[in-house]
Amino acid sequence: MPPKSKKSTGFQSAAGLIRYFDTEAEKGPVFKPWYVVGAIIALVVIVSLAKVIWPM
Repeated sequence: MPPKSKKSTGFQSAAGLIRYFDTEAEKGPVFKPWYVVGAIIALVVIVSLAKVIWPM
């Protein structure tokens, strides 16, 4: 049997996940939290008004 090397390689799958999450964190839009809350409230109001205007 060949001698085992002494260098530490770590887990291959863990290294792949770390690379995946490192690159993913740098992409995508960044919104202020209040913009998201405002958009949700606006969507709720629009849907509620649509139910009143166009009843089924």
